Amino acid sequence: MRKYIVMGVQGSGKGTQAKMLARELDLVHISVGDIFRWHIQSHTKLGARVKRMTDAGRLVPDDIVEEVVRARLEEHDWNYGFILDGFPRNEVQARFFLESYDIDAVILIEVPDALVMERILSRRLCSKCGLDYNLIYHRPAALDTCDVCHGHLVARPDDTFEVLRERLDDYHQKTQPIIELFRRKELVVEIDGTVSVTDVHQAIRRRLGVELTTS
Repeated sequence: MRKYIVMGVQGSGKGTQAKMLARELDLVHISVGDIFRWHIQSHTKLGARVKRMTDAGRLVPDDIVEEVVRARLEEHDWNYGFILDGFPRNEVQARFFLESYDIDAVILIEVPDALVMERILSRRLCSKCGLDYNLIYHRPAALDTCDVCHGHLVARPDDTFEVLRERLDDYHQKTQPIIELFRRKELVVEIDGTVSVTDVHQAIRRRLGVELTTS
């Protein structure tokens, strides 16, 4: 059984890499962002609270994040392991996690803030079906139009320079002590996230000792 945490600033590509690893290694991908998006789309009370916060450019409080992650892990549907994306968010949560689970590695995808800003400000979302696009890496065939349902593509409400600057500052301030804690436990695997998705993925698998075999 493998248990991983993936860390990185918003826009580092950690969600993409977590999904790829989960699919290839038969792991459960536990994404805080995906859980919140499900609640928003399902119009739950939690979803309404989260939407108000994100529309205002605020981060969801750590106690709410901790609550949903604990509830998700308690489902115990991860027979072959999990990869956790978006948690822990503070040192207390990190210590709890280390005490509760035997973590194999913490994958830290490192990308300079300037590149992160460029990536995020290029994101678009289909207003009709919710499909994600990126004007740098995943352009639609027709300008501002979804390839699947032909809905109009829009920027996310919280994808603005001011909001992103605040989030990046918050991330660095909160996560540095977490990363140092994991480093002391010799769990951190540092990955250059400035290269292509494929190169990042190959580097992660190589560092984790789970390289793809070729026939």
